Amino acid sequence: MSDVIVMHSKRAFGATMQALKDSIERHGLTLFAQIDHSGGARSVGMELAEEQLLVFGNPRGGTPLMQSDPRVGIELPLRMLLWQEGERTLLGYEDPRALDERFSLAGAEQALEQLSTLLATLVEEAASGET
Repeated sequence: MSDVIVMHSKRAFGATMQALKDSIERHGLTLFAQIDHSGGARSVGMELAEEQLLVFGNPRGGTPLMQSDPRVGIELPLRMLLWQEGERTLLGYEDPRALDERFSLAGAEQALEQLSTLLATLVEEAASGET
């Protein structure tokens, strides 16, 4: 079973990326890193369709989870993958609610649900243009 949620964007890759960054900022999150997988491929003479990973979060959301089980820190901060398939731009992320099955996060259901809702909101805003 895959816990990766994928959504198609109505925007081009670059516009989706910028809208996602804007949404991350608007929601008070910190963008920690932007990893350009396709740029990395080009740097070694290989081809890869546009694909980038954004790493972002807020200590207020992740710290309580890590207090419950420090191992969950391997999954944090949050990540969102953008990639291009032909003319389509897609966004994908792992459903944070699945963390409850892999780590000892008893009592964290509400926090995981909030993270899940936040990620769904970010994707919707980036993919549809609605804010």
